[in-house]
Amino acid sequence: MINENFVFLGALLSLIGSLNYVWNTLRGKTKPNRVTWFLWALAPMIAFTAMINQGVSFQGALMTFMVGFGPLMIFIASFVNKKSVWKITKFDMICGALSILGIIAWLLTQTGNVAIFFSIVADGLAVLPTLVKSFNEPETESSLVFLNAAISAVITLLTVTIWDFQHIAFPIYIFIVCFLLFILIQFRLGPKIKKLKV
Repeated sequence: MINENFVFLGALLSLIGSLNYVWNTLRGKTKPNRVTWFLWALAPMIAFTAMINQGVSFQGALMTFMVGFGPLMIFIASFVNKKSVWKITKFDMICGALSILGIIAWLLTQTGNVAIFFSIVADGLAVLPTLVKSFNEPETESSLVFLNAAISAVITLLTVTIWDFQHIAFPIYIFIVCFLLFILIQFRLGPKIKKLKV
C-alpha cells in the first residue's frame, strides 16, 4: 500500500490526459462520441456528490471526480469544433438509453454495493460506442487519456487498505476499460485484425 496522497498524482495524470484529448478535439484530430463522453461525465459526477454526502474524504472521492470532470471537458470541447464530432448512430443511442436506465436504477437503489454495481453497468454501456469506434477507426481517438486513467486507477488501488467490493470495484473496472481502449487505439488493433481475416 502507498500513501493515499498519491491519488493527487493520479488526478494530475487524468487531467493531463483529458487536456490532451480536449486539445486534439479542438484541432479536429480526435472525434469524441458525445453519447459516451456525456454519460461518462454524468455518472461519476453523481457518484462524487453522493460519496461526499456520505462522508467519503475528498482524497477518497478524487478519482471519481476526475473520471467525471475530464469527460465533461471533452464533451464541452466537442461543441467548439463542429468537425471534431463523431456521428451518432442508432447503436450509440441504444447504448446511451440503456446506460441512462442503469443510472436511474443506481439512483433508485441508493444502497451501497447495488448502487456501485449499477454505476459500473451504466458506465460499461456508455463505453460500448467508443469501444466499437476504437476498434474500427482508432485514428479518430486519442490514447493518452485512457492510459493516464488506467494508471490513475492503479494508483488508487495501491492506496486501498480495505479490499472489498465498494473500495476496489470501480477502480478495477476503470483500469480494465481504459487499458483496453488504450491498447486498441495505440496499437490500431482493429484494422490489423481485419487485415488478418482478409
